[in-house]
Amino acid sequence: MKQVRPYPQVIVTRKGARSLAGGHPWVFEGEVIRMAPSPADGREAANGDVVDVFEENGTWQGAGLLSLESKIRVRIVTRNANDRVDEAFWARKLAWAWDYRKTVMGARALPGCEPDTNCCRVLFSEADGFPGLVVDRYEDVLVSQVGTYGMELLRPTVYPLLLDCLRKDGQDVLGIYERCDTSSRRLEGLDGRVGWWPEEGAPTADLAVPPSARRIVTENGIRYDLDLEHSQKTGFFLDQKYNRRAVRDIAGGRRVLDAFCHVGPFGLNAAAGGADFVRCVDVSSTACDLAEANARLNGFEGRMGFSCANVLEYLPELTADKGRLREEGGPFDLIVLDPPAFTKSRTTADHAAKGYREINYAAMRLLPRGGYLATCSCSHFMPTGRLAAVVAEAAHDANVQLKQVEERQQAPDHPIVPGIPETDYLKFFVFQVV
Repeated sequence: MKQVRPYPQVIVTRKGARSLAGGHPWVFEGEVIRMAPSPADGREAANGDVVDVFEENGTWQGAGLLSLESKIRVRIVTRNANDRVDEAFWARKLAWAWDYRKTVMGARALPGCEPDTNCCRVLFSEADGFPGLVVDRYEDVLVSQVGTYGMELLRPTVYPLLLDCLRKDGQDVLGIYERCDTSSRRLEGLDGRVGWWPEEGAPTADLAVPPSARRIVTENGIRYDLDLEHSQKTGFFLDQKYNRRAVRDIAGGRRVLDAFCHVGPFGLNAAAGGADFVRCVDVSSTACDLAEANARLNGFEGRMGFSCANVLEYLPELTADKGRLREEGGPFDLIVLDPPAFTKSRTTADHAAKGYREINYAAMRLLPRGGYLATCSCSHFMPTGRLAAVVAEAAHDANVQLKQVEERQQAPDHPIVPGIPETDYLKFFVFQVV
């Protein structure tokens, strides 16, 4: 590289350079050979700084954010040697990210419903070039999670730029609520934090803090009462937006079992699609209470029931006891399985496969011939092919045959980037039992 760049340098192994060349944005601790000061002014790199990454032969690989306490030592943010990672750089990337959401979701709203960008993921970490930063929009509030040291330092730059980007497009945003309480922050040397930004005493960024973190939001024309402070992750699982519609499309006139229901989105979509009855089941009594409240909020309470139970025990119980099945609103001819990630590492993938096989087998035992099964996995350690094989094994064990209706993935506001397998995580199938 002939030009002199202003950033400190990280020199990596040939293996590390190959990984970067393949599209993955991470440099691991063991791939770092040494660090060098900035050739422009001799400045040594500090935690969270922008650094240039070079292979040991001198080939520039990109610029990224340094995390001195993490095993992921550098996360690449640009591979363009002409970029300067300044305020204008982040403003451009934010504009690209928002324009992408408007393009892929702007024309997909259901007739008479809210724009699909009213509730969507605005920034998806590495997939948008903001490593460790996730921002979800819930109507007039943004909820953010910051998981890396570099992005923690960039909050005073990125947040105002994001607000400016949205407001220039006519989007009404009242506040930013931070759910920076993930365990991964400890790996970066960061403490947890939950609350409105900016913190008390900080510059206001032209924001008046809303009086509450409770929000009534609308997705697919269905209203939800969300507690952004105490809910899972950022408040809601936006990645299933269009998969919920797929269930809605086939629910008309059916009796539906929504297993692992959380706050009820699949069940509510089924009710909106004309289901005769929907039973929502979750092991969390809090989730069941919220799902029931959301049913009342939408006027569906007369066609929905709620059970607090362990799904892994509940499904076999219904198969064994026809009286209990009738009490719960069955027989069911559409079952939705939306379990939490059974695995978050490769080492437990085999155990997770047994769990997916068990719940799919139990669901197929309950379904009649001609019934439908919607099933998914939200772990990128459970690839599409393996999940499909697990479901096929369950069908064999249940002595049924499956007809695939469709294969789906996460909504496009959670973009999948080739070369970054972590972005390809949600697998969703709809089958008919024949």
